[in-house]
Amino acid sequence: MHDETIRVLIIDDHPMFREGLKAILKRDPRYEVVAEAGNGREGLEAAARRRPDMALVDISLPDINGIRLTRELKQLVAGVRVVIVSMHSKIEHIAEAFKAGASGYLVKESASDGLLKGLETVARGEYFLDSSVSPTVVESLMTSPLQKGVSRDADYGTLTPREQEIMRYLAEGLSSKEIAEKLFISPKTAENHRANLMKKLNLHSNVELIRYAARLGLIDLDLWIDSGEPV
Repeated sequence: MHDETIRVLIIDDHPMFREGLKAILKRDPRYEVVAEAGNGREGLEAAARRRPDMALVDISLPDINGIRLTRELKQLVAGVRVVIVSMHSKIEHIAEAFKAGASGYLVKESASDGLLKGLETVARGEYFLDSSVSPTVVESLMTSPLQKGVSRDADYGTLTPREQEIMRYLAEGLSSKEIAEKLFISPKTAENHRANLMKKLNLHSNVELIRYAARLGLIDLDLWIDSGEPV
């Protein structure tokens, strides 16, 4: 891939950010943006048509979570290398991205400086993790099984995938109504899931839930660092 033109697909719901990525890629003649999309479904259609070598994917898309989209892209286009470009630097998102088959993870605020370096690393067949991510987290990702902290907790393992998803949103501070809108379910259903997971984990308040989520690694890295919590 490294010596030939690398065909790139950009999937991000912010047109201005897509333009910014394209402007950066134009600096290096090895990269050709063959398609762009504002949501996951359009991205999959574009991938099927254009068969890109590489896809730049945002995690927070309006229809499909970028982690799930990564899996679908890898199944759809043999050999495609996915680089996540996200506003989030949460260890959970980073671990899930690589688990889903991503080859790189770049934080949006450092994209202007790190994009070409990241793509060059990925094009060589190596993994790339944004240098703005805490070195201790990089070390823990490289030396430990993904989601090691989560796997150590038996109670967390009793949650259904949907309950785990809702717990992550609760840890981010979203209300049941906001979660319902994100997951296209009714607020009552979201609240029922919340009640069930609180019962399974023997938690009695949002504060307890947030502390529990922090212990599992479901909070921002910079909050961890500020609080002095070990990664």
